[in-house]
Parts: sequence; C-alpha cells; structure tokens
Amino acid sequence: MKILFIYSLNIVGSLAKPLESPEQIQFGISYISSFLKKHGHQTRMIVLSRTSPKNNRHILDEYLKKFSPELICFTAVSTEYQFIANIAKYIKEKWPNIYLLVGGPYVSLNPNGILSDGFDALCVGEGENPALELVSQLEKGVLPSTIPNLWIKRGSEIEKNLPRPFLQDLDSLPFPDREMWQEWTKERPGARYSVLLGRGCPFQCTYCSNHALKKLASGSYVRFRSPDNIIEEIKDIIARFPMQKREIYLEVESFGVDKKWAIELCSKLESFNKTVNQLLSFGVNLRIMPNADFEDLLVACKKANFRFINIGLESGSERVRREILKRNYSNKDVVNTVSLARKHSLKVAFYNMVGLPGETVADFKETVEINRTCLPDWHLTGIFFPYPGTDLYFLCKEKGLLKESSGEEIERMKATLDLPGFNKKQIQRNYIWFDYYVYNGLKPMHKILGRVLRAYFMSKPYSAIFWKKLLRLPLLRSLRERYGEY
Repeated sequence: MKILFIYSLNIVGSLAKPLESPEQIQFGISYISSFLKKHGHQTRMIVLSRTSPKNNRHILDEYLKKFSPELICFTAVSTEYQFIANIAKYIKEKWPNIYLLVGGPYVSLNPNGILSDGFDALCVGEGENPALELVSQLEKGVLPSTIPNLWIKRGSEIEKNLPRPFLQDLDSLPFPDREMWQEWTKERPGARYSVLLGRGCPFQCTYCSNHALKKLASGSYVRFRSPDNIIEEIKDIIARFPMQKREIYLEVESFGVDKKWAIELCSKLESFNKTVNQLLSFGVNLRIMPNADFEDLLVACKKANFRFINIGLESGSERVRREILKRNYSNKDVVNTVSLARKHSLKVAFYNMVGLPGETVADFKETVEINRTCLPDWHLTGIFFPYPGTDLYFLCKEKGLLKESSGEEIERMKATLDLPGFNKKQIQRNYIWFDYYVYNGLKPMHKILGRVLRAYFMSKPYSAIFWKKLLRLPLLRSLRERYGEY
C-alpha cells in the first residue's frame, strides 16, 4: 500500500527546504514509516506550512496525483493542529476515498472532537503496530475495526479501542526513516544527525506531556535501546549519509537516569571511535538531580568524545522549580554539575524558560543570575507556552490565564500569558534582552546585540520571515558557520 505522511512546521524560511538540519526530523512518524516499509509498503513525506496556504494546496495536489496514496498519516503539535485539521478537510472534500489517520502527543492527550475534523481514525499512544494493522485491514477492503490504540469513525459512531501495552523491545524496530526527509532538508556541510536512545521519562515536570502520556498504556514507559543497537544505527548513518561535521546528538529525556546503561553506551562509543578514521563527537541531555554525582558518567562521556551536554535549568528560581515545575534540585546542584562538566572539558548549554505561571520579575532575575554564574557556552531560551494536556495548561486554565487563540502563535518566542507579577510586555522584553543581561561585559557586544536582534525579529511573524532570509545570505551564513553563536 502507498502511505503518505504529512508534517507541519511554522516555517518562516524556505518552503522547498524547511528543515535546517537532519537533526530536526520528527522521530514518531519516521519510525512508523520505516516499520511500514519493513513490511513491504511504500511511503512518502510532505512538509507543509500554515504561512503559505496557496503553496500548500499546490504541493498537496501535485503529490496526491503523482503518488496516489490510499492512506495519509498526520501529526502536529498543538499550535499546528488546526492547520493540519484544515488540510485534512480539504483532502477529504477533494479525495474522499483516501483514509486519513492522525496521531501524536497532542491528539493522544486531547482525542475528543478530533474525528469531527475530517479524519477517519486517530491513534492514542505509540503508532507502529496500530498503523500496520490499519494498513492490513484497508488492503483487504474491510472497514477497519478492533485495532488497539485506534479510535475509528464508523458513521455517526466512534469505536474507541483500548490501548495496547507500551512496546518494550525498542531494538525490534527498524531504524527511523531518514530518506523521506531528504527532499525537505537543506544540504549543509555542518549538519548534525540525531539518534533516539529510548522512549519515555521518569520525571513529573508540569510543563511537559510525559507525565500524562505514560498513563495512556500499561507496561514500563521508560525504555532504552541496547548500546549495540544504537551503535549499529550510527554505523548505518555514516554509511548512507554525508557527515562532514561528524557529530551526532543522542536524543533522550535524560542521560543520567540509568548510569550503568549510559556508561556502557559511552564505552561502546569509545570503542567504535577507535575503528573510524575521523572521530565522531556527541552531545546529550543531562537532567540535574538532587545531590547527584555525575563524575563517573562525565569521565565516560569525555572518553567517548562527547563535545557538550544540555542542561534543562528552565528557571533559576528554586521556588519556581520546586513549587511550579516539580524539578527538585538546588542551584548548587546546577553549579556543581556545570563545574564538573567543565573539569572534563565538556561544553555546557542551558535550556531556560521565561514567563512561567507563578513567576515574578524577581524569579526571572534569579534565572539571569545563575546563567551569569555558570556562563553556558550557548543557551536555548524560550517563552513558556501552555501545551494542552500538561499540568501547567490546566493550571493556566484554572487561573484564567488562557486567552483566545489568535491563530498566529509563535510558540516559545512570543508571550501569551499576562501574569500578576510578570506582565506580557515584561516577559517579551526580558526574553528579547536575555543575552544582554547574561553576557554583558563577558562576551563581545556585537555578538550579544546580534542575538538580541534575532530574538526581537523572530518574535514577530512577518519580521521573522525577513530575518530568516537575511541569515541565508551567503556572507552572513558563512560568518555564522565560521564563528558560531558566540
């Protein structure tokens, strides 16, 4: 059977090549695609953007005529969902015989009402086996039914099938389908690839959907692939794709959850690097935990040629982390981990959030202070966005902080909440000037102001398009690639 995947991004640059790097592929549909290919089916991919409605319909019409899929699978984050639903309605009106399936975390956590948006079925939870069973029934010409994880439209009724347990043997899955993303990804010499190490997270962070997703099915939610299976995927990437940068980001919620497994993987990576002509470097996310000792893990990371670790600081206020985010560690824990990483010559990046419900201007200043203390080599700072299905979304709803959607959200770059101790204008201004507050007097001013300007332009829909185009000019692109962010 021919299956088409449709993925949407809030693209403000090239519509023809919207992905800046192969690191940006969406793993969920990539695994489903490779799983279906393993069982003899054909798949293709379309990446669309709500910023260009006319182009979207042209792309859709062209692909649907040439590829003639019998099934289309959709996924989208909450801010992209309405756009995807409109695409589904357009397809259903013009090609009523194509079966439409939608899934992903947003749909899994908010399934009610979804099947009134033009879809024939939705998937709650993991999608590999449900998609394959759906394809098998469609091939037989029968009306799909009794497929665990799927809610299926049957006339005016909805068949709500119970979920199957979480897939435990991740090694049994084929490697994610990277080929289908290639026509949508820019060819950049410094591009980095990513490898998913496992699924699930044991923590209860209130801004994240993991705490809700793990309730969707039975069985262990936190699962890791074997180190040998991960090494085999890395070999596969090297063999099939150009890697001038020779760096791989190891995607996992936290590398420190199972230290024995993590150290074993580092040992395997160290051994693998001894077999190649040009060393691979790595990066990974490390979750801070109270009084955690990461010495042996970071020693192993350095031996394996890790270049950096990402740390989710989120807020520099211990009160905000403890009472609002359910992240119970001290600023001393953060400083100690950063010092330990630097001791082993690892670069450190911070994730920060601005404008969390309950945050005040004083709390924000604490975030600036610990960033100035630790001086991350780079940071990914965003404005809090209340994703439906998360604890903080319900808190914002309860406190009347949610306003009607404008349909122009730039998630994590534009303030959406007006807080009693941190109003929307203050949130936006402090987000834009964050680099100045943190690095003033410590980094070159022209680079700081460049980051400030970037934050300003990227927080506005139309100027964001101009900024993206500006960064693609050959001179600016070469300067950015040569000298980096700082």
